[in-house]
Amino acid sequence: MSDNIWFALGLTVFAGLSTGVGSIMAFFSKKFNPKFLAGSLGFSAGVMIYVSLVEIFFKAKDSLTGYYGYKEGYWYTVIAFFSGIALIALIDKLIPSFENPHEIKNPDKKKFDAQGNEVSELPEFKTKLLRMGLFSALAISIHNFPEGLATFIGAMTEPGLGISIAVAVAIHNIPEGIAVSVPIYYATKSRKKALWYSFLSGVAEPVGALIGYFILSSFFNEATFGVIFAGVAGIMIYISLDELLPTAEEYGEHHVAIGGLISGMAVMALSLLLMA
Repeated sequence: MSDNIWFALGLTVFAGLSTGVGSIMAFFSKKFNPKFLAGSLGFSAGVMIYVSLVEIFFKAKDSLTGYYGYKEGYWYTVIAFFSGIALIALIDKLIPSFENPHEIKNPDKKKFDAQGNEVSELPEFKTKLLRMGLFSALAISIHNFPEGLATFIGAMTEPGLGISIAVAVAIHNIPEGIAVSVPIYYATKSRKKALWYSFLSGVAEPVGALIGYFILSSFFNEATFGVIFAGVAGIMIYISLDELLPTAEEYGEHHVAIGGLISGMAVMALSLLLMA
């Protein structure tokens, strides 16, 4: 397993630093394309949901039933799955909605006050924007810890599965990069600062992966692997249903998001069939 550590770390870095792609898209694209982003987010959710329920959950079940026996192992699998959901839900609960990276808004939408001044140009609003951007960076960093561990463990166990998870996580990190960089840029007018904080929030993924791996590696066995994988499946399902699909709906049309979802599932199913 140790032979894959650099490959797994590279995938995790790629997934994490894709927050910077969101920053670049926000700064340099001539026109924001909400439909494309909605379809991409739906695609990412489809990949995550399919791989979690069809592949990761059953790999966890195989490990735990092989270690504890069928009935006890199946119970542990289900408990670990819902524990993963509970963990990421708790993280969401502890982060106020104002700073929550799930509350992403279309950067093209402008608001004006009663005097006709653009709200984003008012000094007090710039202070609020800066605070929002900095807290979004912190919140995204917290969210990225379990995602980084999911990517890293997946790649360590099975490279093909790790690639699938990394691509899905990378796509869903793009709007998170927008959530960090846009308010910081409009508050400071500094692309450098906005990009820096965006990339910094993404670094939490490889950092979280390494910390998690080295903590767990000392007692890593089939049971540990099964519990982690079932928990990762729960985390990915929650992210898909609570973050990716609602954000896709906000950015674009319902059918664009659903089309992306089904496409993601189909591509994931095909890739698993080809790797079988």
